[in-house]
Amino acid sequence: MIRKSFFIIIGVIMVALGYWYTLLDDDTNKPLPSNENGVKVGQTLTPFILESLDGSQVKVGQPGKITVINFWATWCPPCVEEMPTLEGFSQNNQQKIDFYAVNLQEPNGKISDFMNKNQYTMTVLLDKNGSIGKKFQVTAIPTTIIVNKHGMVKYRKSGAMTRIEIEGIINSL
Repeated sequence: MIRKSFFIIIGVIMVALGYWYTLLDDDTNKPLPSNENGVKVGQTLTPFILESLDGSQVKVGQPGKITVINFWATWCPPCVEEMPTLEGFSQNNQQKIDFYAVNLQEPNGKISDFMNKNQYTMTVLLDKNGSIGKKFQVTAIPTTIIVNKHGMVKYRKSGAMTRIEIEGIINSL
């Protein structure tokens, strides 16, 4: 009886320690996400550089043109559903708007196959390690961010967008 009680107590202690251990955060020394990253509406976007699907380095967020940044992935049904809209929008507005489809952490080959299969030509940037998605605090995809020509974030939405919605926002800037 004592032996059985001993093992029950040890088991309870182990479960409690395991639960406590899972509550510990490995990132306790890292700062919490802040509004200083330029990712919220009303803040200035800090320019960043990502590699494009063709291997070139692209600087995003240069003042002078409206910038549209769409975070997406090929496995995301709402992302795939909005891609024809984004393709048409980016092609029709390429003279006045910088449009970037930022893919989150997928292999180049998978993205290239997807783009070629669907005959999409928009600029795709690769967030290979997810650092830009984290900077922008992207917790759901698709997420679209629109920056005015002065570099200020004017709009942010998680979820698919329609062409009318995007054009309405762009026309209001």
